[in-house]
Amino acid sequence: MDTPLSPEENEDFAQLLRENDASRASAIDRSGGSKQIDATVVAVSAETVFLDIGYKTEGVLPLSTFRADEKAVEPGDIVRVSVKGRDLDGYYELTRQRGLVVKDYTSLEEAFEVKGTIPGTVTGVVKGGLTVDIGMRAFLPSSRSGTREAAEMEKLVGQPIRVRITQLDLEGGESGRPDAIVDRRSVLEEEARAQADQRFSELAEGQTVEGTVRSLTDFGAFVDLNGADALLHISDMAWHRVGHPNEVVRAGDVIQARVLKIDASDPVKRRIAVGLKQLQPHPWDSVAERFHLGDKVTGTVTRDAEFGAFVELAPGIEGLIHISEMAWGKKVRKPSDVVAVGDQVEVVILSIDTEAKRMGLGLKQALGDPWVELVKTIHPGAAIEGPVTRLTPFGAFVELAPGVEGMVHISEITAERRLNHPSDLLRVGEIVKAQVLDIDREKRQLKLSIKQLVPTGLDEFLEEHVVGDIVSGRIVEIDDASHMARVELGEGILVLCAMPVAESVVASASAGAPVDLSQLGSLLAGKWKTEVSRTPKPTATSPSATRPAAGQVRSFRLTAVDAAGKKLELALV
Repeated sequence: MDTPLSPEENEDFAQLLRENDASRASAIDRSGGSKQIDATVVAVSAETVFLDIGYKTEGVLPLSTFRADEKAVEPGDIVRVSVKGRDLDGYYELTRQRGLVVKDYTSLEEAFEVKGTIPGTVTGVVKGGLTVDIGMRAFLPSSRSGTREAAEMEKLVGQPIRVRITQLDLEGGESGRPDAIVDRRSVLEEEARAQADQRFSELAEGQTVEGTVRSLTDFGAFVDLNGADALLHISDMAWHRVGHPNEVVRAGDVIQARVLKIDASDPVKRRIAVGLKQLQPHPWDSVAERFHLGDKVTGTVTRDAEFGAFVELAPGIEGLIHISEMAWGKKVRKPSDVVAVGDQVEVVILSIDTEAKRMGLGLKQALGDPWVELVKTIHPGAAIEGPVTRLTPFGAFVELAPGVEGMVHISEITAERRLNHPSDLLRVGEIVKAQVLDIDREKRQLKLSIKQLVPTGLDEFLEEHVVGDIVSGRIVEIDDASHMARVELGEGILVLCAMPVAESVVASASAGAPVDLSQLGSLLAGKWKTEVSRTPKPTATSPSATRPAAGQVRSFRLTAVDAAGKKLELALV
């Protein structure tokens, strides 16, 4: 937005003009006069007109002092000039200034009143700005010239320009010479706005346009669309992720872009958004041909989030490794615990949604399924060892291998007592040994038992006896219908044994004093551990002597011993 000159600034510029005129007049007087003379053109070069002024040495006049709309100067032409002085080469310096002063300033006064624009020609560089021929000599301050550097101001000399009169003094004050101050910058800004308005009205969303990259920022590039400014955002430069705009474009590049959005809601800050990638085929158009479910592919981790990490498989094609698909066994708290931005990773494609442009990836699947590998090496009955990973009311989970757990039901933890909760006996992190009870490959489940690997009284009995051994046992009860008796050989060791076919007589309490049987189990265990007999001994309690009855302690022969099946068979001796 143009800022009008303050009265103080106008006064300062006017003073500069007066000082410049005074110094020029002084120079002319010292050189021999400032009167107007008719000079004859003798030669014209690319930049200078040489004139015969009646002196021994010729005078020189810059070709730029002749306006573009004037007739081209030629040898023999008569030009009215004034002598300013002599240059370093000895030539007289001439000026046409006084010869160009017009007597009728009506048009200038009208332009000043309505703040209109008028044509002018830059005639020279002076202190603080430029001199301009607008039909009279005018001063153009450097700050209002529309240029920033001295070199650019030099290039304006001899060039036609359009200006606005900001101060006009036809009386000339003390000098008696009319002067004016003009402004070019406001005219340039108005012309730029008009050009932008025109260009803005010509644009429409979806158009393909040509523009020049003016400047770059971290978030994109500004593009000049022949008078209208547009933003090329970094996200619209390419289908793949761009780290900085200079990876795609440079200042000065001429590019083809598509108009994405035109926002005319603010007449001052009108916004135009353009894109480069929209002129290129979308990478997802070829996904169905390039990628398939189950493919093992390699990509680069581009960013992570709370729920997973994104991997670029090809420019513009990204997939997501959900946090649940990063590791088999351990629970991943955050993606950065497993992968980092920039990592090259191998993944397996789990899902493809071409409409939503989404792809699900698995990191752990590319590493191999530990479940499949483990079940190749174990079988029911095998012993394993591992840490307790978690406890639940119904059991404990034990890690057999990274990513593979087995469950020990609460009833399979111990045989010694009933547990209310697995924590009554186990702790998370504790290393335990367990036996594989069952493998369900379809459900990917393993059932384990800890108590099966803890030796019991039966295990010890089976280890210490063979077929034919004579052992002592207590008859717990007899089934008269089947003639089978339950015999206790030790604590927790109960075996069925066939009884002789005869009428069973249950011992009555009236037959004698009651027998204390509370310690009988332990007594029997001690007996078979210390008095194992390989041959039968005649006793007073042989079948021929006494009929079997509940509560009796009798001798039995082991007729079958199955350690694997944990089974025994007996025969009454």
